[in-house]
Amino acid sequence: MNTAPTSEILLAEPRGFCAGVDRAIEIVERALQKFGRPIYVRHEIVHNTYVVNDLKEKGAIFIEALDDVPPGATLVFSAHGVSRAIQLEAEARGFQIFDATCPLVSKVHVEVAKLHKEGYEFIMIGHKGHPEVEGTMGQLDSGIHLVEDVADVARINPSQTTKLAVVTQTTLSVDDAAEIAAAVKARFPDVRAPKQQDICYATQNRQDAIKIMSPQVDIVIVVGSPTSSNSNRLAELARKLGVESYMVDSAAELQTDWFKGKSRVGLTAGASAPEILVREVIDRIRALGAVSVRKMDGIEETTKFPLPKGLRMEA
Repeated sequence: MNTAPTSEILLAEPRGFCAGVDRAIEIVERALQKFGRPIYVRHEIVHNTYVVNDLKEKGAIFIEALDDVPPGATLVFSAHGVSRAIQLEAEARGFQIFDATCPLVSKVHVEVAKLHKEGYEFIMIGHKGHPEVEGTMGQLDSGIHLVEDVADVARINPSQTTKLAVVTQTTLSVDDAAEIAAAVKARFPDVRAPKQQDICYATQNRQDAIKIMSPQVDIVIVVGSPTSSNSNRLAELARKLGVESYMVDSAAELQTDWFKGKSRVGLTAGASAPEILVREVIDRIRALGAVSVRKMDGIEETTKFPLPKGLRMEA
């Protein structure tokens, strides 16, 4: 066993906030600036405890049921998207609505609506109960079959197989999704795959960085909340690659025992985790003996999504 004290932190690149998360948080902050508190947000705007608590302090109220939103209020849909039923109900109640759905999730919704008109049924690869999955499946009244793993593929019974299309949750494990998609293709050879894979660029990039990082480190720490799908996938991936891995919501959750005999620590953050948390984790690991921080080479992300009309800066 390696008995050397922790000496180096290897920092993944890219890590942390993606363009969709940046946009969603900015929508809530701009709405608060423009219309004052409170602003109502359906579901956690992104799956991160620090971000949600920070916005609560600024005047955001997070709700699940539209009954909890008073008449005439301003309502923001979370980055995960909502079903058609919720969208229509919110409009019927007359709320002022700003949609913070990630544009890459909206792209999947548009594809579902378009192909549904052409007579397609859908196989959705995703995690049951995740709000993004509920939002995408809720674009239609029927005809979307959820599969969570390869075993599920054998169980589904679409009403026809001539027009079937695959869509996926955007924050899945790239490798797991590919394996499930291959099983779908084996059972339904004529199935239509997405033109571009639905798994988002940020999820892909953060997982690729873990694949490069893992052979170089003794332990991987992922900064992310337990509800964050893409953060969970990063920790899972490191473990699959044979490296001890832990996910923490904050530096306070780090345990000294994890670092005994670990000379090099890999550190990354899920797409909804802010950099301030990464910095606090670095400070804590330094206090345990790490003497240097080295940033990996990696893809520089330049994607930026526009804000909705009504919240853009005045010209």
